[in-house]
Amino acid sequence: MSIERLTEIIKNSNNIVFFGGAGVSTESNIPDFRSANGLYNENANKKFSPEQILSHSYFMRYTENFYKFYRDKMIYKDAKPNKAHLALSELEKLGKLKAVITQNIDGLHQMAGSKEVLELHGSIHRNTCMNCGKHFDLNYILSSDSIIPKCDACNSTVKPDVVLYEEGLDDDVIRNTVDYISKADILIIGGTSLVVYPAAGLIRYFRGKHLILINKSSTPYDNEADLVINDSIGNVLNACYEALQ
Repeated sequence: MSIERLTEIIKNSNNIVFFGGAGVSTESNIPDFRSANGLYNENANKKFSPEQILSHSYFMRYTENFYKFYRDKMIYKDAKPNKAHLALSELEKLGKLKAVITQNIDGLHQMAGSKEVLELHGSIHRNTCMNCGKHFDLNYILSSDSIIPKCDACNSTVKPDVVLYEEGLDDDVIRNTVDYISKADILIIGGTSLVVYPAAGLIRYFRGKHLILINKSSTPYDNEADLVINDSIGNVLNACYEALQ
């Protein structure tokens, strides 16, 4: 009955915002961070934790080691959009979904066809020279002859446009995110444990009719939601979209 209720809520709204986390991409075989098989537990006994390696200070001090880890653990070039990404894209085409707000850096929402995507933590597909500001795509990083990719214009280090630990979120992205969430009638949150701040705190700006949580495990916000569905986000969103046809 939960999917039927969610379908009815979606059917009656043209002002929906989706807020998603790592669980949206795990169904595309991209590991998350905090589950039993996630990145943090996998590296539990290493000298540096993933949080340390993915920090600004580590990047600046141990750039080569950062890039070894980043290429191995953060880039999944062959990943494809799953049913969740595709359903969200279709809901946008129907005029129901106004924006996707994501904590993921994989670009799968855009690959699925979504147009209005706000990437809170940046993207692996954008990379910038730290000296001259020239931009590079993911293929440039992956095809680099050296472990640390260098700018082809000034030979300085190229940095991924992803938000590392110790770095702040982009002001424009935050401003647009708050605007979308505060004006939405429906906020669907999926695939996130809602424990990573400041991203998780953004849902406090929601003042609309229905707060929906879709996640395989419980979250700190379950008691505040109108509807909680503990299931595969791809299956849930796909079922809702198909029911709307």
